[in-house]
Amino acid sequence: MKGTLKTICFIGVAAAMAASAHADDLLKPFILASNAPGSMAAKVAQTRAALQKEGFTIAGQFAPYPGATVICVTDAALKTDAGLSPMGGFGAAQHVALTQVGNSIQVSYTNPVYMANAYRMKKDLTGVAAKLKAALGDEKSYGAKGMTARQLRHYHYMFGMEYFTDPSKLATYPSHQAAVQAVEANLAAGKGGVTQVYQINMPGSQQTLFGVAMNAGANGNRDMDDHYIMSQIDFKPIKSTPYLPYEMLVDGTKVYALAARFRIAIDFPDLAMVGSHSFVNIMGAPAAIRDALATAARASGS
Repeated sequence: MKGTLKTICFIGVAAAMAASAHADDLLKPFILASNAPGSMAAKVAQTRAALQKEGFTIAGQFAPYPGATVICVTDAALKTDAGLSPMGGFGAAQHVALTQVGNSIQVSYTNPVYMANAYRMKKDLTGVAAKLKAALGDEKSYGAKGMTARQLRHYHYMFGMEYFTDPSKLATYPSHQAAVQAVEANLAAGKGGVTQVYQINMPGSQQTLFGVAMNAGANGNRDMDDHYIMSQIDFKPIKSTPYLPYEMLVDGTKVYALAARFRIAIDFPDLAMVGSHSFVNIMGAPAAIRDALATAARASGS
């Protein structure tokens, strides 16, 4: 009997250790760096300084709606790593968000290791993750129950929805330079309600990443609007503001965007399909986002 009890206890402990190890292997989309009282302006200045001290370049910054600021960063290693794989340029920037919730400012950022796997990059970006942790801290990862690296590399929300390898092709140009110049001009003009947040060129490859803000304005389609979309799906106490901004990638002569049914789902993988605060609330977003980005990518007069 004693031997049986010892065996049962051993099996129980081993199972618990295996479950804990498995949980440690699960990756989540965002990392909460800190959550404390303070002013937005002061926190933004402190955050920018901390990022630059660790060697990051501030590629761009914007306020998508009141109470939120997003700082987009990159560095030489990240740009090089992004250029090593097909469409790896989508991972050339990391997003750091400051969100006011009550009297506190939540500082959070995209999880580089999660994104490296979701975007099927050759490097796992653990070095970038370490630099972000050194700059800002790491209280906990959040935003989903979590997935393994393998699950992320084959992710789609459900049957019939797009994978990472099913991007929307927005436009084609005779050269990479022509494509970049056209997108720059269209974003400067705010075509489709889309404007530039940042531009990153990957060395040694013909990949240029644009981070873009989407604002429907008074008479536009709210289904493409950053604020509207987030008001419907970003409802939990710890905010997922680092989801923003959306991206457009000029890869060679073509302009792409990740399909919204992948791009939104990869940052909100646990969001229900139906019910309050679900994908049903933004059913029109995938088509509206694609149309807006296509307008921003299209050659003048076409």
